[in-house]
Amino acid sequence: MESIRNIAIIAHVDHGKTTLVDKIMYHCQLFRDNENTGDLILDNNDLERERGITITSKNVSVVYKGTKINIIDTPGHADFGGEVERVLNMADGVCLLVDAFEGPMPQTRFVLQKALDLGLKPCVVINKVDKENCTPEEVHEKVFDLMFELGAEEWQLDFPTVYGSAKNNWMSDHWENVTDNVEALLDMVIENVPAPKVSEGTPQMLITSLDFSAFTGRIAIGRLERGVLKEGMPISLCKRDGVIIKSRIKELHTFEGLGRKKVQEVIAGDICAIIGVEGFEIGDTIADFENPEALQTISIDEPTMSMLFTINDSPFFGKEGKFVTSRHIRDRLTKELEKNLAMKLGETDSADKFMVFGRGVLHLSVLIETMRREGYELQIGQPQVIIKEIDGKKCEPIEELTIDLPETLSGRAVEFVTMRKGEMLSMETKGERMIVKFNIPSRGIIGLRNQLLTATAGEAIMAHRFIGYEPYKGEIAGRNKGSLISMEKGKAIPYSIDKLQDRGKFFVEPNAEIYEGQVIGENSRGDDMCVNVTKEKKQSNVRSSGNDEKARIIPPIIFSLEEALEYIQKDEYVEVTPKSIRLRKIYLTETDRKRFKI
Repeated sequence: MESIRNIAIIAHVDHGKTTLVDKIMYHCQLFRDNENTGDLILDNNDLERERGITITSKNVSVVYKGTKINIIDTPGHADFGGEVERVLNMADGVCLLVDAFEGPMPQTRFVLQKALDLGLKPCVVINKVDKENCTPEEVHEKVFDLMFELGAEEWQLDFPTVYGSAKNNWMSDHWENVTDNVEALLDMVIENVPAPKVSEGTPQMLITSLDFSAFTGRIAIGRLERGVLKEGMPISLCKRDGVIIKSRIKELHTFEGLGRKKVQEVIAGDICAIIGVEGFEIGDTIADFENPEALQTISIDEPTMSMLFTINDSPFFGKEGKFVTSRHIRDRLTKELEKNLAMKLGETDSADKFMVFGRGVLHLSVLIETMRREGYELQIGQPQVIIKEIDGKKCEPIEELTIDLPETLSGRAVEFVTMRKGEMLSMETKGERMIVKFNIPSRGIIGLRNQLLTATAGEAIMAHRFIGYEPYKGEIAGRNKGSLISMEKGKAIPYSIDKLQDRGKFFVEPNAEIYEGQVIGENSRGDDMCVNVTKEKKQSNVRSSGNDEKARIIPPIIFSLEEALEYIQKDEYVEVTPKSIRLRKIYLTETDRKRFKI
């Protein structure tokens, strides 16, 4: 057992977790010299590559000086906090990465709190010391203060630290002492992270992650706490609710490099994948066949936001997607529940509408984007926060919001956040930038990013994390501009768009197909207005002077999925198909909208 170390890498968004794992894999020579594997190797699905973020946590294992190190790479966004919570159960220590310029950020705090509560040993890596104006010593003190504030015990406060730059492939014990490899970090892990504690007794393994293979079905992944598992051995599956199902292991795999290796048996302390067990969920225990003992299941924070998913019933349904019926959508959402722990699914009074609960707009929009790429068509309602009654009072989720922006623009940010019922906690200057902290209702964060980025010319960086529930803060004004709605089905004619440009901004390209009730632009006033952009210019054979100026069309505003979700009002849906994202009114005709005013 001395020769295994299990470590999770935790940090705020973009502090360099996945890059660091790349460098460790290269150092331990996982790849042949002629393999060109590129960078950010673990971010292997398209969405992660495009956005440059980690969404699902992954394991990889390397061998260094005869010791097998299982490394777990975790996501940094609060929206994927459920991923971090469940995989920390597999680790014995955490490697906390902190940016030498930014210092501990809200998300650093969130993941560190979880790790300290589980009694894991922290090792600190101060990364990006090659940045200008960075202050590694100050950051080191701040990390110490943060751990102290989060109630770390004495053995946790006595943490080892290395400094370096993962991008430039070096780590050392002092930030001025530049080396040419990451050995200092790996040595620190081997010396300071304890080997897995193994108690005597029957086998016990908590399922903390799952994988799916079309060939063998669902695969359970977890760390064996005690005992030995062998291929072909009968076991008991202890469910969350205490039900026990008898089953048998068909195959056992351990992690080796980026892949898995089939083995005959697994000893306690190692992370393994089990094939052949059916009907399990994350948080269940695999235990002894004769006298099963369940481990404590994983506790996951509650979701804070909900969205309505419904079938696509617009006039353009079924043109682009393969899966359009409510049965397809229900099956897909149920499948997602199996591996997405922080998500919940609720039924509504209608068979083709589903309430999906999650951690935030990003969490749910990643699910929508994935479904869309798989060929689903669906419509999504306005994101709503989950309101609870606590002691007879109406309470709503509150988040801590940190905005990092140029000093000259900080006034606008404060103004925006206070309009949305935010309270300012602190304001500190770092170089030419200002870091402002607020407490703000989750409702206020929906749609705030768009406004802030516009006001600060794209300079603002927002990070937020859920704190808890507080009494309802009152109404928050939504967007103050109405919509331009199409009156007819047809093509958007450039001539009509040109004539209507002083009425507002358009969201559709000239010559795009549109339908009645589609939101095709934003009105410059506060109320909704129906416009007809399918009108062509009347042709006549009489020459007229001055009538033929060129149509000068301002490029349309193209929304990303998150922006569209944050933009819509409560009487609108976002229609999502594999090739397009459209905004529409729930009631497509003008008479219906007047009759059933929402």
